[in-house]
Amino acid sequence: MDRVKVQVCDITTLNVDAIVNAANETLLGGGGVDGAIHKAAGPELREACKQLGGCKVGQAKMTDGFNLPARHVIHTVGPVWKGGDNDEAKLLASCYHFCLSLAVEEGIRSIAFPAISCGAYGYPVEEAAKVAVTEISAYVAQHWDLDEIILACFDDQTASAFLLALDRLDHAVV
Repeated sequence: MDRVKVQVCDITTLNVDAIVNAANETLLGGGGVDGAIHKAAGPELREACKQLGGCKVGQAKMTDGFNLPARHVIHTVGPVWKGGDNDEAKLLASCYHFCLSLAVEEGIRSIAFPAISCGAYGYPVEEAAKVAVTEISAYVAQHWDLDEIILACFDDQTASAFLLALDRLDHAVV
C-alpha cells in the first residue's frame, strides 16, 4: 500500500485535499484532535457544522476547511470503546469507509486521518490500527481515485502501532 503513509504530525498543518476530524455527534467541537481542528479552522467551521445537524457514530459529513491548509474537513464520529463486544470494530471500520467514500465522491485525491477513537473514546491503539489499515486497504484495492492517504499520528507510539499494522497487512497479502 504505497499510497498510505504514517506520519507523526499535527494534522491541522497538512496541505492535503481533506483532513478527517474525529468528532463528537454534535460536530460542534470538543477536545483532542476535534478541538485542534476547530481552533485552527476558525469560527466558520463551527458555523458550517451547525448546518449539518450532527452526525451518527460510524458515519461522516464534510465541510470546507476554512483557515486550514486542507480544503475540506470530513467529520466522522468514532465509537466509544466499551470492551470490544459492542460492535466497536464494525463502527470504526464504517468511519473509515464513509470518509473514503465521501472523499472519492467529492473528487478528493489526498486525505489525512487521525487515529479515530484512540483519544478520549479509549479505543486501544493497536486494535484501532488493525481496523483502520484493513478498511483502508480493502477500499483502495477497489478505488484508485486516491493518490495519498496519510495516517497522521499524534505521537511515536501511535505511529508505531499503525506502521506495525501496515507491515502485518502487507505480509498477510503476500
